[in-house]
Amino acid sequence: MQTIKISIKVLSIVLPLLVSVAFFTVMERKIIGAIQRRRGPNTLGFFGIFQAFADGLKLLTKETILPSSANKKLFIIAPIITFILSMIGWAVIPLGPNSVLSDINLGVIYLFAISSLGVYGIIIAGWSSNSKYAFLGALRSAAQIISYEVSIGFIMLSVLLSAGTINCHDIILAQHKIWYCFPILPICIIFFISSLAETNRHPFDLPEAEAELVSGYNVEYSAIGFALFFLGEYGNIILISCLNVILFIGGWLLPQGGEGNTLIFGIKVFIFLILFIWARAAYPRFRYDQLIRLGWKVFLPLSLSWVVLSASILIAFNWLP
Repeated sequence: MQTIKISIKVLSIVLPLLVSVAFFTVMERKIIGAIQRRRGPNTLGFFGIFQAFADGLKLLTKETILPSSANKKLFIIAPIITFILSMIGWAVIPLGPNSVLSDINLGVIYLFAISSLGVYGIIIAGWSSNSKYAFLGALRSAAQIISYEVSIGFIMLSVLLSAGTINCHDIILAQHKIWYCFPILPICIIFFISSLAETNRHPFDLPEAEAELVSGYNVEYSAIGFALFFLGEYGNIILISCLNVILFIGGWLLPQGGEGNTLIFGIKVFIFLILFIWARAAYPRFRYDQLIRLGWKVFLPLSLSWVVLSASILIAFNWLP
């Protein structure tokens, strides 16, 4: 009976997430179309909302092609790893006051560990494809994720020092008087930009650069393999948007400590998703040396300095929680 209850809870998170990814892709194409003064999807369903389901059905019914020179076992396993890792991170995300699958005390550490493991699926995909384009895209992605995870880790540490906990639910409750985005706005902006790089989004989509790498690490994938990479990537975008909301925007809480609900949380996540889409439409792609320089020579010193500053202020004024 306990197993059935857990399975139902898992499905209640995974199925709405997959539907959200479908609608997110349609929303992205419509918003970018509006910014570029074109219509976007407008044929299937009202306002083209069923376009994502048609694309998904197309991918599921296409033939899966395995390159003759690829390491076939690893080639098949790679997208599965990426997809599973993008799903299991949701176990500790508190979507509302009482809406969390597993309210563990190490929630932030768990999320950081899962995001770190995500690079393995990409590296395996690039190497097992036995293609120089896929392998170069995988190497770019690994270097990019490692570079920006260091900054993300220090920024998280600054928030954890202020909240006095690493439990996601308790971090939200610690913002009942003021959201952290107000006193530490600069570090909030750095975290959002690092989130773009962490999820390989514009203007940091160097691993998938169409101009020089065709499609990067997933260039040899088709059908269900490509669909799993696609679902994993967009699932990670929604996940890291939730993390932005939890760490800086008070989760489901309203301003001045007002009690909110899952709808408030969803609206805040929606705003961050709009920012992800806007960044894709508005900014050109960075060069790779600019990307790495920004991570190691700008964001890392700033985030590390902010940790020292935060700890110094909290200790000096005896504000440690």
